[in-house]
Amino acid sequence: MPHWAVLVLALALLNAALTIVNIWPTPFVRLSGDVSLELALVAAFLALVWRAIMPRRVAAVRVLAVAWVALLVGRYADVTAQSMWGRPINLYWDVPHVPSVGAMFSAVAHPALIAGVLAALVLVPVVLYLPLRWAWGRVIDALPMAPVRHALVGVAVAATAVGAAQRLGEPVPQWPGVATPVTLVWARQAGQVAYEMSGAGVRALGEPPTFASTFSAIRGADVLLLFVESYGAVSWERPAFAQALAASRAELDAAITDTGRGVVSTWLDSPTFGGESWLAHISLLSGTEIRDGGANLRLMAQQRDTLVKAFGREGWRTVAVMPGIRGAWPQGAFYGFDTIIDANAMPYEGPSFGWWDVTDQYCLALVDQREVAPANRPPAFIVFPTLSTHTPFTPTPPYQPDWSRMLTATPYDQAALDETWGIQPDWLDMGPDYVRALNYATRTFAGYLRQRAGHDLVLILIGDHQPPALVTGEGAPWTVPMHVITSRTALLDRLAARGFTRGLRPTGPVRSKMHAVVPALLEAFGDE
Repeated sequence: MPHWAVLVLALALLNAALTIVNIWPTPFVRLSGDVSLELALVAAFLALVWRAIMPRRVAAVRVLAVAWVALLVGRYADVTAQSMWGRPINLYWDVPHVPSVGAMFSAVAHPALIAGVLAALVLVPVVLYLPLRWAWGRVIDALPMAPVRHALVGVAVAATAVGAAQRLGEPVPQWPGVATPVTLVWARQAGQVAYEMSGAGVRALGEPPTFASTFSAIRGADVLLLFVESYGAVSWERPAFAQALAASRAELDAAITDTGRGVVSTWLDSPTFGGESWLAHISLLSGTEIRDGGANLRLMAQQRDTLVKAFGREGWRTVAVMPGIRGAWPQGAFYGFDTIIDANAMPYEGPSFGWWDVTDQYCLALVDQREVAPANRPPAFIVFPTLSTHTPFTPTPPYQPDWSRMLTATPYDQAALDETWGIQPDWLDMGPDYVRALNYATRTFAGYLRQRAGHDLVLILIGDHQPPALVTGEGAPWTVPMHVITSRTALLDRLAARGFTRGLRPTGPVRSKMHAVVPALLEAFGDE
């Protein structure tokens, strides 16, 4: 092969490494046809200092190949996170959660898939390094030729000019495009570290909100606040999902009406997307918008009032139902719960359903037995982040109409279990699993309302975030539904006057960000 052809092939390989784009909704990538500004600038720099490079050729090739592997990993992580999870990657806060996420998926993935992922983690860096080292070797070997050096410098100048013009909206061709430099991804990660160390994050939290309310409009009622995992606007707005969920939602609507209750709903903007549910929990319960793990830790290090403490001051017994917590949970002290029912406090005897073991229906049955059913007690304020609709949405538990069986060792018939466990997940199309999980959750809420027909109850259902971009598609809004279900018509009227719409389906524009709905709730809970 002629020298110029080898050089072109090497440059194409190096360029492709930093310009790949994601194939939605998969973890795979494809070529984009864009030009890498990093490659153009590095190649031009080598052309300018080629005499100093040649005596150190071997070391230079190795350093460049390692650097290109790091840039390629950064590019892959950036485009894949955006496509699959719907938000930018943040290595500073995301990496510590990798082991728990991996453990969660390993509980439901096929052993062959797990083995393949582990092998890839070991082999991929080596597989990437070898061809990149070859490519940089060919580029450096071509530097003594003056036409090559002139061409590399010219391409760098042209790429810089075109890239700048394209980003400024100038009337220049958009193809070939100049890819966003991958070095910006790593620069953002370094900036995050500097931001945390500067103390700017603490100042950005702002002044703490107040939780002033007499709670007279709900005095004596049990209040259940359920963060419904991955319950996003896509479940209402995508026609295929809405149609598949119509029957279970009709069941919930009928349960509301048949038990003498009403419902108002609204749209909210969640502070997170596709995961990190605790950011939604703390934003609502603290009345402060928290959008990343750093802000979450900074807020918990302070002494602040919370919605939980406000209910406690007014005589409610405050309970956290946390089936996903298996160890220490310092957030409980920050929020001010009287008691925490975590995974260790749940004597579940039924079959396991993926990583979480327990089901939402079991958790509701357990907290009902312990906190709602007993007589001669103060009213309860119960916060329960559900689990059964968590990514990867499978296996979905069967709904058990006979709630008395949920706290026994045989909550399900074998036929129902066989049907559930016989459904194989499609990792490239998680929409059907998502719908099955939401159908289960919706039927569970309907069943609980019927179990507590006639009971003075305020049930608040709020999506913590949209499902990952694997389900929603790219560019989906961070919108979630919120429903307030109760027999207290005056409370429903007050919420309707504050922008909520009557009925189970939210309509109209997004009312507010999640933390900003708290004042409206407190006003509706208190005196006019």
